[in-house]
Amino acid sequence: MPTFIVTGSYTQKGMAGMVANPSDRGAANKAFVEASGGTLLGFYLTSGDYDFMLIVEVDDSAKLLPAAMVAGASGTVSGLKTIRAYSNDEFNAAQAAAGPLVSKMRPAG
Repeated sequence: MPTFIVTGSYTQKGMAGMVANPSDRGAANKAFVEASGGTLLGFYLTSGDYDFMLIVEVDDSAKLLPAAMVAGASGTVSGLKTIRAYSNDEFNAAQAAAGPLVSKMRPAG
């Protein structure tokens, strides 16, 4: 099943809500991802450019779009980014499939 990494940041509204009413964000994200048709493999609070990272498996990437829309519309998160992650086995298969394509490539110019 395809794996995706989702990153984002909490807004002022989101931070204020967590301060006023602390909650288990991992459990909340797990329930939300499952309701969206996926499986939450990991949830991390991060430092740097993003406040959180989710690792999600979902059989159809189109299922991520409605979830991102709902999360963004809540006003508690911003800057959501979704990145497709490939396992080592998937990358090995891609390398093997690339070889036969070399003779088919016609560069521009």
